[in-house]
Amino acid sequence: MAKYIIADNQEITRFAIESLLKQNDENQIYRASDKTSLVAKLKEHEHAVVILDYTLFDFADEDQLLIVSERFALSQWLLISDELTPQFLRRVIYSSHQFSIVFKDGPMKDVRDALHAVSHHQRFISQRALEVIISQQNDEEKPDILTATEAEIVKAIAQGKTTKEIAEERFSSIHTITTHRKNIFRKLGINTAHELIKYAIRAGLVDPSEFYI
Repeated sequence: MAKYIIADNQEITRFAIESLLKQNDENQIYRASDKTSLVAKLKEHEHAVVILDYTLFDFADEDQLLIVSERFALSQWLLISDELTPQFLRRVIYSSHQFSIVFKDGPMKDVRDALHAVSHHQRFISQRALEVIISQQNDEEKPDILTATEAEIVKAIAQGKTTKEIAEERFSSIHTITTHRKNIFRKLGINTAHELIKYAIRAGLVDPSEFYI
C-alpha cells in the first residue's frame, strides 16, 4: 500500500494524477493546498510520496523545499511542473536523492514510469530534465537584460495583477502576456511569483514597504 500527497493547485492536473493513482485500489491519496497543510500531512504520513508542482505552490524558494524534504527524510518527492529553471533543477537534483522530475507537457509514459519508480523508492529524472541540465552546463551565459516591456510586466505581476488584467491594460492578448511571463522567468532564472517579487524590490520596480517577504 502506497501513500501519496498531491500538492498541485492546478485542478485538471490534480484530477489526472488522482485518476492514475486510483487504478490501484490500495493506494491512499491525500491533498495539500499549501506548505502548512503539506507539512501537516507529512507529519501523519512520513513515508508518503509527495507529488508537487513547485511553481504553483507557496514555497518561497528551493531552500524552503529542501528544508522540508530533509525534515521528512523518509518521504519521496515527484516534482511535476510546466517549466523549471536549469539552476533549480541542478540544485534540487544534486542536493537530494529524494527528488524525481517530470514535466506536465511530457509524454504520459514519463508520468507512469515516475510514479512506479517513486513508489519503489527509486529516483526518476525525465530525459528533458537531463537535457536542460546538460545544456546549461555546456552553455553558461549571463542572464539576458529585461526589455522595457518585460520590466513593466514584472512590476505589474509584483503588484498582484492577473495575466488578464495586465493584458487588458496593455491592450494585448492573454497569450502574449503569458509568453512574456515565461521569457521573464527564464531570463531571471526564477520559478515562482514570490521570487519575482524579490527581484522587483531589488531592482527598484516596486516599493518594498508594500510587501512582506
